[in-house]
Amino acid sequence: MSASTHASEKPTFDHPLNVIVATDCGSTTTKAILIEKVGDEYRQTFRGEAPTTVEAPFEDVTRGVLNAIAEIEELSGRRILDGEKIITPCRDAKTGVDIYISTSSAGGGLQMMVTGVVQNMTGESAQRAALGAGAIVIDVLASNDGRLPHEKIERIRTMRPDMILMSGGTDGGAVTHVVEMAEYIAAAEPRPRFGATYKLPLIYAGNKEAQPQVRKILGEKAALEVTENIRPVLEKENLAPARNKIHDLFLEHVMQQAPGYRKLIDMTGAPIMPTPAAVGLIMETIAKREHLNLIGVDIGGATTDVFSVFDGVFNRTVSANLGMSYSISNVLAEAGLANIMRWVPFNIDEQTLRNRIKNKMVRPTTIPQTLDELQIEQAIAREALRLALIHHKSLATGLKGVQQERTISDAFEQQASGKSLVDMLKLDLIVGSGGILSHAPRRIQSMLMMVDAYEPLGFTMLSVDSIFMMPHLGVLSTINENAATDVFVRDCMVYLGTCVAPIGRLKDGERLAEYELTFPDGRVVKDQLKMGEVRLLPLGLNQKARLAMQPVKTVNLGQGMGTPVSREVQGGVVGLLLDGRGRPLQLPADEPARVAALTKWFESVDLYPRSQG
Repeated sequence: MSASTHASEKPTFDHPLNVIVATDCGSTTTKAILIEKVGDEYRQTFRGEAPTTVEAPFEDVTRGVLNAIAEIEELSGRRILDGEKIITPCRDAKTGVDIYISTSSAGGGLQMMVTGVVQNMTGESAQRAALGAGAIVIDVLASNDGRLPHEKIERIRTMRPDMILMSGGTDGGAVTHVVEMAEYIAAAEPRPRFGATYKLPLIYAGNKEAQPQVRKILGEKAALEVTENIRPVLEKENLAPARNKIHDLFLEHVMQQAPGYRKLIDMTGAPIMPTPAAVGLIMETIAKREHLNLIGVDIGGATTDVFSVFDGVFNRTVSANLGMSYSISNVLAEAGLANIMRWVPFNIDEQTLRNRIKNKMVRPTTIPQTLDELQIEQAIAREALRLALIHHKSLATGLKGVQQERTISDAFEQQASGKSLVDMLKLDLIVGSGGILSHAPRRIQSMLMMVDAYEPLGFTMLSVDSIFMMPHLGVLSTINENAATDVFVRDCMVYLGTCVAPIGRLKDGERLAEYELTFPDGRVVKDQLKMGEVRLLPLGLNQKARLAMQPVKTVNLGQGMGTPVSREVQGGVVGLLLDGRGRPLQLPADEPARVAALTKWFESVDLYPRSQG
């Protein structure tokens, strides 16, 4: 087998890949899955998991990997391990695998610092490049960020990132600011987080005229790599070369320092990817293949990642302070208590709620034991999801500093474009992932958390990742796109159904729209949707029906005020959700009315069945 070592090149193989074992080394758990070719299609057949072993006493990530694979061996009856080696390629029908691949976010993932000249121009472009490569951006330094030189130097010195990405200036422009930033970095002599003996990887992707000076200033101080400018001209972003370089350096430098990774790199048949980069890759692959606009979210214990693809443009953001366990108190601080309490369907005093949130932060691995605890946790999740999307919209923008269209009024000043690419009316699909969404006791709970947090407009499909295998499929898509998309569609994605949300607000109980739903068997349901109502209609997995809706003249279904819409809607394990609560969503201000409204909505979709309470 020959597999190339660079992340930016596609590996080639001299034997068929019919049996694949993949792992994702997370910060707490290492998850392994087995994928096999069954007939003409690939299916995910067995899975195993084990605690990640990157910290003491083991300090060797491969121990957790071998333990997770051993569980697959036991369940499948296939012999995969020979001592501490993985048997590749397959020897016979029950021995070995054709390839082993992996992703990793163990050790806190990839932490980067980025620099630019103008904060909301090259600074933001650099941030998008790093985020797209799967990094957590711990700071953005820019010439105009308001910090004094000594403050910038001190900041670079104390942050200890895994890597720095330097950008700034368009090709052929002034070099002064870029050179100045290089001098600050040189003065700071930054040390990497892991491996005190090696030089910090630093990528320069700015004005090419400044390359010689940057090499002179930083060549001795860091492991310097020079690549194409990420903003060669004001009107264009060129992020791919910098992203590929980040992947390569992640493997060559950062991963080599983490305990046991050298062994892991030797075991894999394709480059290891940072977990978020792999999740982003499968989202991008699916969006392009199906011609979809999508938003994906992965809500974890410490961070929430949001991915979007609109008109073929991919963006990723990390809200590093929004999560459901370690960062749960940050959600409270950022959302405010009132915003969390507005989703709790019973009366609770502020202090009790604060105490429950603090308990979760102190004991992050606990899961809700009572219905009250579950409802509180799902209320917090709504706010974490909502805030992470607001953050994502602010970064997933058109290029700032670019003149979009000249009119007399702005001919005198260059207007920043900065318009968000995330357009909820163009959105086709929302994909949810992470414990709170993938493991909710009822699928309708996952669906409603996403609908409440994102307030989709018009017609939108919703789905969740069944067992969190998107990272594995992302890295698999780099070597076998067919296998990755087969498994994604058949085993990974659980389609929940379609949400139909009229835009507009009327008085409670007033008619929003008349609708007529024609089922595949010819059965027709005619009714009206009133303001303040939520309806769940049965429409099963792989079922499609025709929905014709006539909104009243002040209500819009995506085609304009009062314009009727007739289109095919797809079912799912939950069904067809008609959301008549209006957009934007507004909850009653006074507590008894709010609790009554939530109770009515939750009961109408059987969100928390009585028998469980």
